[in-house]
Amino acid sequence: MVATGDKPVDKTVHLIKLCVGAEKVEDLTDWQASPRAKGPDGLPRHVTRMWPKREAEVLNGGSIYWVFKGIVLARQRILRLDEVTGGDGIRRCGIVLDPKVHRTEAAPKRPFQGWRYLPPEDAPADLSSALRREETLPPTLELALAEIGVR
Repeated sequence: MVATGDKPVDKTVHLIKLCVGAEKVEDLTDWQASPRAKGPDGLPRHVTRMWPKREAEVLNGGSIYWVFKGIVLARQRILRLDEVTGGDGIRRCGIVLDPKVHRTEAAPKRPFQGWRYLPPEDAPADLSSALRREETLPPTLELALAEIGVR
């Protein structure tokens, strides 16, 4: 439970976001290894215009689930939210992420803009340790296998 102000928060909510420009999880990890994707503390972060109104729930164990070409394939734990002011003077939200990327079961997701809240009961499960060791498959094949119950 996290205390915010004078009331405790016992719920968790996740975020879900399209991983624009990436076709597979390795594209995300390669990008996050670059200095441009890191904050001043060296941790990966994703900067977005909107600040989550449900900040306390997001910071109560929430993750960001990444959608690759219409399929959720990975998540990262959200460590904190930092205020970031761009060169244009506009306040933005820096979602600071745990560098560890967890692969998840493939789950289809229709296109959307920005990020959305994702209730824990709707979040895909992490892959088992046996499946994490397997060679990465193309996202469409991952989804097809999940749909027929093989993954």
